[in-house]
Amino acid sequence: MLQTLRELRESDSAAYFRWINDPELVRLNANYAPTSFSQHQGWFSSIGNRSDLKIFTIQDESEQPVGSCSLRNIDYIHRSAELQIRIGEDSARGKGLGSRAVRDLLDFGFKDLHLNRIFLHVFASNARARRVYEKTGFTTEGVLREAYFIAGEWEDSILMAMLRKDYQKKQATP
Repeated sequence: MLQTLRELRESDSAAYFRWINDPELVRLNANYAPTSFSQHQGWFSSIGNRSDLKIFTIQDESEQPVGSCSLRNIDYIHRSAELQIRIGEDSARGKGLGSRAVRDLLDFGFKDLHLNRIFLHVFASNARARRVYEKTGFTTEGVLREAYFIAGEWEDSILMAMLRKDYQKKQATP
């Protein structure tokens, strides 16, 4: 069976640089601003040293990088973290890799990091991402109305989360 997530490799840097400079892709969850290669390299070389961030590369069946996902803002006292995912390659979208990556990241967060709560923010207009999160068991906790101004338009942000007890219940259900 394919291991969907793997540790970040130096060879992934070029793909990550390409994805962060794709305006349409970035606008799915943030304002777009071009990133220089030196800015990217500084970020890429520093992320391995952060205790509040666990980042993984999503790979396809040929083990090529197609996206990234992470647990960020990890709070080891309150045992919570924010989930973020990006499928960077057009050819990898709509094939279930995002759902598998989210499930794998939930496993890591709840089993390895012993988190109690994993949450995320998703734009209301990002229907594909919302379906993935709902399918993998996230619950909507609220809506931040017109929270972000993206490409000249206001975006509502939906706050979703999964608790350890919800995760365990989902694991127990066949």
